[in-house]
Amino acid sequence: MKFSSEQPKIVVVGSCTLDLVMHTDKIPCEHESVIANSSESFFGGKGANQAVGVARLDAHVYFIGCVGEDPLGQQIMRNLVDENVNVGFVRETSKDSTGTAYVTSCKENAAIVMIPAANNHISIKDIESAEKPILSSQMLLLQLEIPMQVIEYAAKKAKSHGKIVGLYASPGKKISEELISLVDFIIVKSNDLAQVFGEEQKEVVLRKYINKVFIRDETNSTLYFDGIEVKYFRNNNESKSYKMGMGDAFTSGFAVAMCHKNRIEDCVKFGNEVSAKTLYEKGPQAGLPHISDFK
Repeated sequence: MKFSSEQPKIVVVGSCTLDLVMHTDKIPCEHESVIANSSESFFGGKGANQAVGVARLDAHVYFIGCVGEDPLGQQIMRNLVDENVNVGFVRETSKDSTGTAYVTSCKENAAIVMIPAANNHISIKDIESAEKPILSSQMLLLQLEIPMQVIEYAAKKAKSHGKIVGLYASPGKKISEELISLVDFIIVKSNDLAQVFGEEQKEVVLRKYINKVFIRDETNSTLYFDGIEVKYFRNNNESKSYKMGMGDAFTSGFAVAMCHKNRIEDCVKFGNEVSAKTLYEKGPQAGLPHISDFK
């Protein structure tokens, strides 16, 4: 992994939420009630996680998003500012509340319900208003927690100006062939393949998209096809359970490594390293490493 002298410039378009995590002895089944042992709240949302992730890796970051006109929205904005993320294109809306996520966590398992709320109000106009930072950036990062028409429009806008476009295809949902053609890399969880690509066989998907699709699993490993063979990398050999935000951490590391013009293999390895370091802190953002951890 090499670090160039040029600071990466990245625009992240996506969601921001406040996550309420409830720790229980079991994940409730249908029609079942359980009592939580404790609860905690964390800043989250895949877009905000990635904005913080790349900022901590010394990228210059603009975040395009939407929050409600409420105290939660103000907390999220202050947190992003504290993390050196430019929030000049985060819009406040009176039409809905700030997005939230409710997580039931039990040992290595979790069930998550996200309420997009204000995140659903991110619009094409928001992308248009941020044209200047998009034009001056190297890369645009996207996820699937905001309206699909906005995702596709943002990808078209960035690609038309020769920018690198990355997609973390989570939460799993079908994406169009047009969107696939617009993005330079797609990061996807192994259990989301069928929803995203309509095909659950890993090798079938990988061989169709050379050096483009990167499949992640819960052991912090990554698979991709380089045109000759399927490559497998796993940086964490410890018996550690998967936690929220590891996919966002990998995406952040991969994106920054690509902006520094590293080989695909080194981008994957760095993404895995960044993701592995999140295991030791609670919440999707608190454990995200800083660039000083790698230099």
